[in-house]
Amino acid sequence: MIDRRSFFWLAGAGLLTRRLSACTAAPSPSTSGSPARALERIGLQLYTVRSEMQKSVPQTLARVAAIGFREVEFAGYFNHSPAELRKLLDEHGLSAPSTHVSLGRTPDEWQRALADAAALGSTYATVPWLDAAVLRTVADWERMGARFNAAAAAAKSMGLRFAYHNHDFEMRSIEGRVPLEILLASTDPALVDFEMDIYWVVKGGGDPLSLIARYPGRFVLAHAKDATAAPEHRMVDVGAGTIDFARVLGAGMKAGMRFVFVEHDRPADPFASVTASYRTLSQLRLTP
Repeated sequence: MIDRRSFFWLAGAGLLTRRLSACTAAPSPSTSGSPARALERIGLQLYTVRSEMQKSVPQTLARVAAIGFREVEFAGYFNHSPAELRKLLDEHGLSAPSTHVSLGRTPDEWQRALADAAALGSTYATVPWLDAAVLRTVADWERMGARFNAAAAAAKSMGLRFAYHNHDFEMRSIEGRVPLEILLASTDPALVDFEMDIYWVVKGGGDPLSLIARYPGRFVLAHAKDATAAPEHRMVDVGAGTIDFARVLGAGMKAGMRFVFVEHDRPADPFASVTASYRTLSQLRLTP
């Protein structure tokens, strides 16, 4: 399996055939007296099935739709144009409200990424990764926040929203501050949203519930994958670990979360993995 950084480099080059406190308890019943809610929408980050996408994009999207997903999030286009992919989505009753794109090195590269996301029919152009090696100080992260604001303004001009997806390194303190919180503080809420990868928050030592409570409205998207108990926090399918998704997603939805995408970075069997996670989330009843 290739890692995400290599994956996006290859996709951009045309060489791919186009993260605990309260969260690690068992799901608890609602005590509010109101009926528990189900998730209204469950999507899939297609990075999970990238090996299948490389073989056949049409067949993979057909199988994704057959499982029950109605939304997907792209991570590379596998030698298909956004227009071609949008047609395939329509054929299978799917939509792509978000797509993962590289922030690029120049404004022109960012504009091209935005144009592709718009042609795909996405609402969100979501940056999935940053190079932690060049983000060593608080000032570095604040400058990145300013860059996010500028990139988000460009996205807005094209009718898109900007979002950033975290890994675990954004949860590890630098100069006494948490990088993800530096980004939250240094970006304009009117322009910049965030995609909380719940697993990576936990893996990095953070608390998803605390972040959602302290930054309402900022985490509009989420990635759902589970974690085994500490200290390993091994990545597993949703329902096979310790994260209380009923509480985390329940709190998220109350705070403005709209999109949830199943993901597993290195599944042994991609379709078995996404089917298991979809089944768990489709039966989930959110708690306050």
